[in-house]
Amino acid sequence: MKKTTRAIHQPYKRRDAYDALSMPVYNAVAYEFDNAQLMSDVFCGRVSAPDYSRVGNPTVENLEQRVKGITGATDVVAFNSGMAAISAVFIALAQQGKNIVSSRHMFGNTYSLLTSTLKRFGVEARLCDLTNVEQVEQQLDDNTCCVYLEIMTNPQLEVVDIVALAALAHQRGIPLVADTTLIPFTEFSAKALGVDAEVVSSTKYISGGATSLGGLVIDYGTFQPLGRALRGELLFNFGAYMTPQAAYLQTVGLEVLDARYRIQAANALELAKQLQKLPQIKHVNYVGLPDNPYHELAKKQFGNTAGAMITIDLDSKEACFAMINKLKLIHRATNLFDNRTLAIHPASTIYGAFTDEQRSEMDVNDTTIRLSIGLEDVDDLLDDIIQALN
Repeated sequence: MKKTTRAIHQPYKRRDAYDALSMPVYNAVAYEFDNAQLMSDVFCGRVSAPDYSRVGNPTVENLEQRVKGITGATDVVAFNSGMAAISAVFIALAQQGKNIVSSRHMFGNTYSLLTSTLKRFGVEARLCDLTNVEQVEQQLDDNTCCVYLEIMTNPQLEVVDIVALAALAHQRGIPLVADTTLIPFTEFSAKALGVDAEVVSSTKYISGGATSLGGLVIDYGTFQPLGRALRGELLFNFGAYMTPQAAYLQTVGLEVLDARYRIQAANALELAKQLQKLPQIKHVNYVGLPDNPYHELAKKQFGNTAGAMITIDLDSKEACFAMINKLKLIHRATNLFDNRTLAIHPASTIYGAFTDEQRSEMDVNDTTIRLSIGLEDVDDLLDDIIQALN
């Protein structure tokens, strides 16, 4: 079956008592067993069945199984946010004295996690230019526990050669971890590119209309210590498992992900083309534009769509604020890939707690507005932007 079909038709691990076509929301915390031996077998992992909803829940497992079926992963673990998923991977792989090689081009909270939070526990962040394979190689050593990247950085929209980085990391026995949030896993195979584990903020495309928070770790089983730590340690000791309510909403969102994404990506491409014609906009950054420096590499790795995030640059921060304040249809809000189009000034919000020097190092500029493109008619979006610029 194609990925779009597998998103809808994935058998339950256990037949539902009432043969419900849509997996019910199992709000239960605990589950009864027929006998003490079965209870022991489940708790010790010898038999697969739910025992306690902090580590296993039928509704959440249904979502995990669907993503596993789409991606061909060895295992999928659902967490209660994208940052929880990222944190879980780092904690599973790192320990005092280890280092993580990554880029300064990444989401602000991930940057803080690497450079501040994990630093307090003796983990070093080695930040370099991931588009320069030779520079990455210089950062790797026997204490490198993973190479971490965003397949399309937020908000810089940088794309790296994943195959080259995977080959380099694997020569040293180092796993490659990728945040693949900006392009849905229905569009490409991270495993085929050499990624050992994906982290995804399922809050974004998957939830559908920003209905719920969630994060996924998609483990391809190529680095066994990761899988053992996620299921056997972190779910038990950190308690960041996805709630059944969120899993239900995200399963419904997953079923229509492809249909929504096709519209959003098409809207983003058409809008980006039209925005290039407006004299008030100094630069339009969208990987789907043929003149974008990452266009060909992105197309080779991710296929013919380029996601639903655009950034535009105006003359100044003041001009950005003025435009955002005048928007009537587009919402002033954070998040990505809602059904609604959203606008935000990253430098003063997501990166507002960073110093000017740090923002400069991360190439987060005062002149940039980030647009997350939704399902509206693209002409209406363009009209709103034009009136806000005037």
